[in-house]
Amino acid sequence: MDALDLARWQFGITTVYHFIFVPLTIGLAPLVAIMQTAWVRTGNERWLRLTKFFGKLLLINFAIGVATGIVQEFQFGMNWSEYSRFVGDVFGAPLAMEALAAFFVESTFLGLWIFGWDKLSKKVHLACIWAVAVSVNLSAFFILAANSWMQHPVGTEYNAEKGRAELVDIWAVLTNNTLLAAFPHTVTAAYLTAGTFVTAICAWWMVRLVRTRRPENVELARDVYRPGLVLGVIAMLVAGIGVGISGDVQGKIMYQQQPGKMSSAESLCEGEEGAGFSLLTIGDLTNSCEGVSHELKIPYLASYLGTGHFTGPESYLPGVNDVQEDFTERYGDVDANGDPVEYTPNLFVAYWSFRLMIGLAVFSAALALTALWVTRKGRVTDARWFSRLALVAIPMPFLAASFGWIFTEMGRQPWVVAPNPTGIDEIRLLTERGVSTAVSPGMVLASMILFTLLYAVLAVIWFRLMHRYAVEGVPAVVHDESPEARDDDDADRPLSFAY
Repeated sequence: MDALDLARWQFGITTVYHFIFVPLTIGLAPLVAIMQTAWVRTGNERWLRLTKFFGKLLLINFAIGVATGIVQEFQFGMNWSEYSRFVGDVFGAPLAMEALAAFFVESTFLGLWIFGWDKLSKKVHLACIWAVAVSVNLSAFFILAANSWMQHPVGTEYNAEKGRAELVDIWAVLTNNTLLAAFPHTVTAAYLTAGTFVTAICAWWMVRLVRTRRPENVELARDVYRPGLVLGVIAMLVAGIGVGISGDVQGKIMYQQQPGKMSSAESLCEGEEGAGFSLLTIGDLTNSCEGVSHELKIPYLASYLGTGHFTGPESYLPGVNDVQEDFTERYGDVDANGDPVEYTPNLFVAYWSFRLMIGLAVFSAALALTALWVTRKGRVTDARWFSRLALVAIPMPFLAASFGWIFTEMGRQPWVVAPNPTGIDEIRLLTERGVSTAVSPGMVLASMILFTLLYAVLAVIWFRLMHRYAVEGVPAVVHDESPEARDDDDADRPLSFAY
């Protein structure tokens, strides 16, 4: 393997690993803020117990996510220095905004929230966790702004003398229609992930407590874990609707901007009106499209998802062969060996990652609907199958989100900066031309092995910590530590760690 292949593998491994933690942080921060808000407004101790419980899990996830995310930015300047030289003037702006306007705010207020339970008033302390929730989502917005520019370059001009893209309109980058579709889709997927996480843990604890048949445990299940479960289910249902709507919008935009990506997701080799959505495709899913046969499909659905029309000329979807011919005529690039560039993404990866992204979310839907049924009219349940369903459902939205990112990034290939069909032709960059010319395969391989081993250790630590504190359950005793609930004699106590 050459440096390009190894650099792609390393970036893919570190990115997918880091993205495991991102959806839970984005979605769980607002849910914890809602729990604390419920406590402040009602004074009911159950919400303080849930806030402390899920707040601890949020902190663990946040810490590991930060540690793994730092590596991403270093790779731009090391393995992908040619990419950074070409896009740095544009790509650096939203990344700087993310660090200065979002991450610093996020970290500062998270620290105040952790240490300020007994120093800040209830409302000020509550405002801290809401600041964290807002800044976490703002951070996602700026990161997606940078990624969306790679998918659809706007607000930029090409400097022929320096051979790079230069930013001329930051507002165009921040209002990119690709971003305005990707952000709600990513964030609602994160809320679905966090809702599943909260629902599943509360469901597991509810079943465990009710099965003991002890009145105090049954009451704990009904008074604490059932409300937490209901909150998680509401988040799942609202987020699920949002994922579907935003995904439909995003699919239509992708067919306009990156038809090769969406046609690869359908393994649609030739252009077609009224194209059906494939449920099962057999054959050699290589980029040659030979022997590909759609055995099971929903008629006309693919055309509707891509164009908003079921039949007629407006429903026409270009096939990957059409895209290859069009791009070869427009750009005519050649690879490092002088051969024509293959503009079709890997059909196998695009086809199955797209379906796994959608299919794995079914587990969250099943958990939400089942939870609504077994807890209807104030009920709690001791059904062991329900707790098993909850445990199975926990990893599924994480995997679905990861496959969504794999589809988004792999489907853009062979571009690292995809051309804008209505923009400046020079603002495009093939992936093979973005890799650093100064790194050897041995250097990339050594760092990839090191990072993979280090991340494996971090994964074990993360799992053990999350498991340890999840099985401890909500704290048995909680106290209102705010200054309003204390004597004035305690006002000068130093900040203390609340966990």
